Amino acid sequence: MTKHTFGRNLIRWGAAVALASTMLSPGAASAETVLRVAMTLGDIPAWTGQPDQGYEGYRFVGFNLHDGLINWDLSKSDREPALRPGLATKWEVDPANHKRWIITLREGVKFHDGSDLTPEVVAWNFARLTDKTTQGFDPAQFARMRTRASNIDHVEPLGANQVALFTKAPDSFTPFSLTNFLMISKKALEKANWDYAAYAKAPAGTGPYKFDKVVPHERLELVRNENYWDKDRIPKHDRLVLVPMPEATTRTAALLSGQVDFIEAPSPDTIPRLQSAGMTIVTNTYPHNWTYQVNMIDPPFNDIKVRQAANYAVNREDVAALLNGTGEPGYAMLPPSSRYFGHPVKYDFDPEKATALLKEAKCFPCEINVAMSTAGSGQMQPLAMNELVKSQLEAVGFKVNFNVMDWSALHDISLKGREAFPDIDAINVSRAPMEPYNGILGFVMKNRFAPNGPNWGWFSTDEIDALGAKAMETFDEPQRDAMVTKIHELTVAQAPMVYIAHDLNPRAMSPKVKGFVQAQSWFQDLTPIVVEP
Repeated sequence: MTKHTFGRNLIRWGAAVALASTMLSPGAASAETVLRVAMTLGDIPAWTGQPDQGYEGYRFVGFNLHDGLINWDLSKSDREPALRPGLATKWEVDPANHKRWIITLREGVKFHDGSDLTPEVVAWNFARLTDKTTQGFDPAQFARMRTRASNIDHVEPLGANQVALFTKAPDSFTPFSLTNFLMISKKALEKANWDYAAYAKAPAGTGPYKFDKVVPHERLELVRNENYWDKDRIPKHDRLVLVPMPEATTRTAALLSGQVDFIEAPSPDTIPRLQSAGMTIVTNTYPHNWTYQVNMIDPPFNDIKVRQAANYAVNREDVAALLNGTGEPGYAMLPPSSRYFGHPVKYDFDPEKATALLKEAKCFPCEINVAMSTAGSGQMQPLAMNELVKSQLEAVGFKVNFNVMDWSALHDISLKGREAFPDIDAINVSRAPMEPYNGILGFVMKNRFAPNGPNWGWFSTDEIDALGAKAMETFDEPQRDAMVTKIHELTVAQAPMVYIAHDLNPRAMSPKVKGFVQAQSWFQDLTPIVVEP
């Protein structure tokens, strides 16, 4: 984008932003401190428990209104986050039965409506997400959790402060999965007559923020939970306003004009302008990949030569240059900083080899249909990046057709799997392999074929399936991690994805915003942020 184009866009989007200026103006009539965040999403994520719209829904709504039994420690920027106690203070697998976990709950925790967190309420929360006969079962939230809940059998209360969680098969990765099961107040849903639309007017989690009000499709307002059980994470600002703003240039204009304080994913070519205006730009490595996940069952990508050709066709250094410091070349499923990276094969840019492979596969020209979004959670700069990748693929003999849609539609395709969309050869959905069960094994094992898991393209090999099953039954962490690393190496060799880039998680914020620590994670903790006058 040229300076002139950027300027025109600022003017165009400035008018739109101005419409929201009254609504987004800081609390001038009071001393209330307000953090206003522009998300990349096209709408407000669901706030009645399990959020929609991918991990950005969890980042801003799910983990602010709610807690899991286990949480992520997002307080450090110099290491990958570890698990930390959340609503559970202790968890351990039963040595006599590896399908049974004993979980000790934190005592004294109350939901935002004042009701108590009890073993019975925890058991009910798992049932409402896994058992359609349970009062409070929500098909929409069940669909969002299906990929993580498929191995959960049931949860039983145990005495005054424990539950027993049963899995269908031994699963050493269970603690990672528990971070995503969010607890809501049974009493509040019962008060709403088990109607989630009514519950949405007064939802009650246990998180650091409480629901205050919502303007549909425009903004969600949360306020500090003064009684939050984790005293170190009581928010240092009074109010959090979350605004969906999918267009990167709009977010930039909103920040420059003072309508918001914090924006996700600024466009790379606007960063110099933001810096010159005194804005703070932060980036950090984290487990993220921006790929084309391909259909492994049908032509043309059922042929490994075609998959390898696509990988050799991508000039990742040019993609990184386009991103101007907000991303880095992606040669594998994981970034090199991951503990599970290992020594995977590397597909260096080699257009001649790519063309030769396509001719060997007798797919020349090789027409492919790719589903992509215009924006969305972790999608980086999808329009510019996809256009560049398309030109690189077509230079070696592919013919690329894009099926462009909004993020929610693309996310729905990713959940349902290749079988439901036979006309799509690949999907451009960024992924967050932050933990091994859903982030790595989920994409490579037969029992995680979508819609039962995130393995959209139905990739599997007997060797990887056997190793994955063994890892799930291995409760010695170093041994298990070595197996996961081997799985990563074996997977990259089969090229079930076209590896392109890793995000560096760019965001920009007003100089008034202090105290933010950028974790090496898709998720971030907003509670330490101070908004100065």
